[in-house]
Amino acid sequence: MRFLMMTTDSGADEGGQPDETMQQEMGRFIEETAKAGVLLATGGLEPHGTRIASTGGKVTVTDGPFTEAKEAVVGFALVEVRTREEAIELSKRFYTIVGDGEGVIKQVFGPDDPFPGQ
Repeated sequence: MRFLMMTTDSGADEGGQPDETMQQEMGRFIEETAKAGVLLATGGLEPHGTRIASTGGKVTVTDGPFTEAKEAVVGFALVEVRTREEAIELSKRFYTIVGDGEGVIKQVFGPDDPFPGQ
């Protein structure tokens, strides 16, 4: 099972760089999960982005920032694990390292994966 683990913006401007100890712990965590084949991809996302919408055949493009930016996804990890509970445990480990924050975990379905209820 694949899960997209997303970190959302807390709305707080922390204004500083992570400390060296936290960076080292995160590096070990990323290396461990990547070597185990659990971590498929990870990264940070630009804070503002571009919104694309299609209504009635008309496509509009709007550059950010957006007023609801505190709920914007600012980082992600794509993982492959056996269960949702394993994804939750990985997320708990992540927040143990980085401290305060919020996120969302969603299962990723591919062309060969049945959607729930099918």
